Amino acid sequence: MTDAYKAKRNNGEGRYLTIDKEIASSMLNASYAVDLKSAVHTSLETIRNMLQERPNNEEISLLTQQVERLLTEQTERLESINRDLEAFNYSVAHDLCAPLRRICGFTRALQEQYAGMLDLEGMDYLERIFKSSQHMNDLIEALLQLSQLSYLSLKREVVDLSEIVSDTAADLAQGTPERKVEFLIQPRIRTFGDQNLLEIAMKNLLRNAWKFTQMRDVARIEFGAQESASDKTCFVKDNGIGFDMANAERMFHAFQRLHSSSEFPGNGIGLTTVQRIINRHGGRIWAEGEVDRGATFFFTLQSCIT
Repeated sequence: MTDAYKAKRNNGEGRYLTIDKEIASSMLNASYAVDLKSAVHTSLETIRNMLQERPNNEEISLLTQQVERLLTEQTERLESINRDLEAFNYSVAHDLCAPLRRICGFTRALQEQYAGMLDLEGMDYLERIFKSSQHMNDLIEALLQLSQLSYLSLKREVVDLSEIVSDTAADLAQGTPERKVEFLIQPRIRTFGDQNLLEIAMKNLLRNAWKFTQMRDVARIEFGAQESASDKTCFVKDNGIGFDMANAERMFHAFQRLHSSSEFPGNGIGLTTVQRIINRHGGRIWAEGEVDRGATFFFTLQSCIT
């Protein structure tokens, strides 16, 4: 951002500091604040620190005012969008989920009370209706949860990620005792963040690894942390079916499946949810893998301690 600013000045552009969209976007994206007001103040503080050495205070003031106006307008626009999302979520929850639950209930009642009056084909149709209604209900609830992640307030507390992974691994193993799965979990990987949201993220990552190792005679799932250039990087690694790196970015987009839904069922937004939670905590997530040779999901958090 600083280099871009200098280039503009050296070229004689923006003599009176008209901020273009590229620089403004960099300023907005540079903040990992947990809410919009903090984003405004953090960005302004960054600008002030960046320009402290410049003697022309009037010029600094003009730049600050322009960016403050830009960020304020952005804040108001995003807050309006969030209000619309809340209203939409309320409508979806009440206007769609409730009728779907009734469809499921009446379908099950038909199966139980009128089974003797229907042939096998009729029973099969009812079962298909029931499963499709359940699947649609699950999708709606998942989308509601995903949309809420954008504006829910974050709590800050010490969260033991290793403990969450261990508990999730135990639940998965208990639910499918016939599977042979080796878990390697590095102890005492902790961070500061929202316990509930980070638990959702870690469970999604573990369930993802569990799902895509189901073809292995002996599955191996590992959770740990390693030193990176700037901070610690956590990872969830498996020896499952892997993926083509050409599709690495797609997997974090909602409903973008890299594998058949009939073989590997799911709602298609698990990794999108994980990415949203990690981003809300000031981190980032990416994946590396190879077809039939497993996958590793790396993620960083603002504060990760071991």
